Amino acid sequence: MSSSAGTSKRQIRQLNEAAILRAAERIFARAGFEGATMADIADEAGLPKANLHYYFGNKRELYRAVLDAVLHDWLTPLETITPDADPAQALRDYIELKMALAHERPDASRVFANELLHGAPVVLDLLRTDLRQQVVDKARVLDGWIAAGRMAAVDTTHLFFSIWAATQTYADFDVQIRAVLQQDTLSAPDRQRATEHVVNLILRGCGLSR
Repeated sequence: MSSSAGTSKRQIRQLNEAAILRAAERIFARAGFEGATMADIADEAGLPKANLHYYFGNKRELYRAVLDAVLHDWLTPLETITPDADPAQALRDYIELKMALAHERPDASRVFANELLHGAPVVLDLLRTDLRQQVVDKARVLDGWIAAGRMAAVDTTHLFFSIWAATQTYADFDVQIRAVLQQDTLSAPDRQRATEHVVNLILRGCGLSR
C-alpha cells in the first residue's frame, strides 16, 4: 500500500471518528446514556451502524470517548494561562474560549453535566487525575501572579469553579436564559454581551479591571 493511500485511510478514519463523536455528543446530551442507542447515533452521523461498532466497540466505549473528548477540549483553553502571560489578557482569553464552547457546542457541556449529576461513574478517574492536575498547575500560576502583585488575592482554585459555573450555564441552562430574555435563540450581539459580562465580572473580582 502506498503512503498516500495510507494517509487517505487515516484521514477517512479521523473524519469518521470525528463525525461519530459529534453525533454521539448530541444524542447522549438529549437522551442520556440509557436512552441513547447506537442506531440513533449512526443516523445522526449519517453513517451505517456497523461503522460505529468498527470504530467504537460498544455504546459505553463510545460514551467514554465522548466524555474524554469534551474534557480535552475544555482543558485546552487553559493553555492561555502561563507564568509570563498578562493576567488580564490570559483570563480574558480563557473565559472567551470557554464561552465560545458553551455557545457553539452546548451539547458537549450538557452531556458532561449529566454525567456529573449521576456521580461521574465513567469519568471520575479523569476528574481526579487529568482535571485535578490541570487545576493545581494553573492555580499555582495564578498564585504566582498574586505573590508578584499582578492581581488581587483570590482563592485561585475556587476561581476556576466560578469561571466554569459562569460560562457553562449558557449551555446547560440556555433554555432558562432564553426564556428570561424572551428569545428563541441568542444572537451574536447577545453572546458578545454575555461574554463581556462574565469577563468583566471575573476581572473586577481579580482586581484586573481596565
